[in-house]
Amino acid sequence: MPHASDAERLVGEIQAVHRRICAAQRELFGLLAEADRRELWRGSGARDMTQWVSITQGISAWKAARWVAAARALEGLPALSEAMGRGVLGVDKVVELARFASFETEDGLVAWASRVSTWAVRRRADLEVRRSAEQVRDLERSRFLSWWCFDEGRRFGLEAELPAAEGAVVARAIEAVASRVPVMPDETGETFADARRADALVALASGGSSGDGHAERPTMVVHAPAEVLEDDEGSCEIEGGGIVPVQTARRLLCHARVQALVQDEQGHPVRVGRLRRDPPGWMVRQLRYRDRECSFPGCGARRFTQAHHVVWWERGGSTDLDNLILVCGYHHKLVHEFGWSVRREQDGARWFRPDGTAFRTGVDPPAIEVA
Repeated sequence: MPHASDAERLVGEIQAVHRRICAAQRELFGLLAEADRRELWRGSGARDMTQWVSITQGISAWKAARWVAAARALEGLPALSEAMGRGVLGVDKVVELARFASFETEDGLVAWASRVSTWAVRRRADLEVRRSAEQVRDLERSRFLSWWCFDEGRRFGLEAELPAAEGAVVARAIEAVASRVPVMPDETGETFADARRADALVALASGGSSGDGHAERPTMVVHAPAEVLEDDEGSCEIEGGGIVPVQTARRLLCHARVQALVQDEQGHPVRVGRLRRDPPGWMVRQLRYRDRECSFPGCGARRFTQAHHVVWWERGGSTDLDNLILVCGYHHKLVHEFGWSVRREQDGARWFRPDGTAFRTGVDPPAIEVA
């Protein structure tokens, strides 16, 4: 451990270098302001002063824009300029204060900024700056949402950019639903937070977040080769949505508003499946009143539940109460993608594991010893 006097000397040297850097940075800003006035960027290949600074200083366009704006503002802010030159405030705080400080307010702002974090200064600057109507319109016009399929059609990519206010609404809605969606096996903990957000987005889009069963869903067209439906193997294509296993297609047929287009080996349509809407609102209410919760023994989920056809729709099952049970999204996947099965009986639903054995809750009864 260094001697106390050595540590003090080292701290003093660091502070002295910091002051020299701040002074040099202030001098640089003065030179940038002069270069801006002379429009030295013209004829350099840069389209404006900001790009010229970005290129010549090797910094990001965002930082260059802040530097140029601060260089211009400091010409009329002597107290802030002096604080920077003496090292009282570093460049990060200065460029933020320069966004909104005035000759009348700069003295108080310098004292305040020296006591708080850079984040606090930036946050106040964001709040103080008043955007023009044209800037607001530019933000609105730049919004977008796009999607695409990749990995040979097996995966779905989504990208969006929104104004901050609308983005916060989306984020808050997804986070609220993500805290309640059923967790898939081996996906507990913060490590899988992104996966739960993805499930929440699907729940919101499918109308599963409210649990009232009234949300209008778009029609999805599934292109299914005839041999795939018959042999229980292979993949189907969702129109505009990529490739899915036949088991997933069956789950969609059970829950979503889907029309199956069955094709022969050459891809020619041989029949168009029935276009099925979800059970009507009155039937969903009766189903929820009857089953109360997910019919899987011990689950108890009442939110994000769906009407499942016991005899599957594509196998001729009807949409009526006798052929419907209430399941949560997690257990719905168990049926269609994980090989479980369910049968409705007088006293409720009976569930069976993929190997055909009946699922029971609680502890197995002791074996009977034969004398």
